[in-house]
Amino acid sequence: MRFIFFLFFSIVIFSQEKEKSIDRGKNLYEDLCLRCHSPDGNGVKGVYPPLAKSDFLFTHIKESIIAVKQGGIEGEIVVNGVVYDSQMENMGLYSDEVADVMNYILNSWGNKYEKMITKEYVEGLINK
Repeated sequence: MRFIFFLFFSIVIFSQEKEKSIDRGKNLYEDLCLRCHSPDGNGVKGVYPPLAKSDFLFTHIKESIIAVKQGGIEGEIVVNGVVYDSQMENMGLYSDEVADVMNYILNSWGNKYEKMITKEYVEGLINK
């Protein structure tokens, strides 16, 4: 019985923390990202890749997190069948901000990612 209570309590806390992160990430996205990736996450075809329903994003989550933290992915990438070759500007985000904006992106515009990106996860990727 205690285990079930602990499990339920843990799920509720996790869910609340993820929602708070997504809310903070939405504010960051609106301040820093939407001018290129657009309010609906569709980007500009051939110029700025979409984040909404992006095949690249979900198959390259680690690379995407590093790109947000360190200022973009260099070289060509193919997103939903379209080639993109532009440099994302470095936004100077802290690891917790990267986690928040990634949680927002990964759970917006039809995207759904069950896990929660944390500050510690971001720092682990950057410090490898």
